[in-house]
Amino acid sequence: MSQFRPKYITFDCYGTLTNFQMAEAARTLYGEQLSEDRMQQFIKNFAAYRLNEILGAWKPYNEVIHNAVARTCKKNGVAFREEDARWIYEQVPSWGPHPDVPAGLAKVAKEFPLVILSNAMNEQIMSNVGKLGAPFHAVYTAQQAQAYKPRFEAFEYMLDQLNANPEDILHVSSSFRYDLMSAHDLGIKNKVWVNRGHEPANPYYGYTEIRDISGLPGVVGL
Repeated sequence: MSQFRPKYITFDCYGTLTNFQMAEAARTLYGEQLSEDRMQQFIKNFAAYRLNEILGAWKPYNEVIHNAVARTCKKNGVAFREEDARWIYEQVPSWGPHPDVPAGLAKVAKEFPLVILSNAMNEQIMSNVGKLGAPFHAVYTAQQAQAYKPRFEAFEYMLDQLNANPEDILHVSSSFRYDLMSAHDLGIKNKVWVNRGHEPANPYYGYTEIRDISGLPGVVGL
């Protein structure tokens, strides 16, 4: 792929670039109530319910979190409080990048326009983007697209806004379920999987694997 010169390098933000701390937020709220085994199950369920909540028609992300927390609490026999769900939602803009991100992004930003496609609200995302340490050509949100990834509509919105085709971009993500499976199905052949340990490898989907963003410049020949 080092010979490939994409028109844009597109990124997932939360988890891939920003250190996504939903598990830590849940642990802060519920860790004293649950044994470690039960806390691990709560975190696993919380991730699954967040994904389930975004698969239908678009709704604001605060509702996604509210519903996912409520359903997770019910499943795990924990009392649900609306203020807890709101607190988790309000933590999102405070999260900064993984340590490897600023330097790696700065290198590729010198040669390529960088784009974010994020399952985010407009009111939150720019606080996170501002902490990434590199300029971005564009930042697109689920709120703008009226669809969350992994729904195709989110990717199609981004491509339409960029006036780009699937073969024009290199898409970078740490998640198969949210990004790389849909990208594959839409004909985005040039993909990078950042292996942050969120999911197991799945070579069927055709990607270049890197450990973190410090490996991205090498993927594009820098």
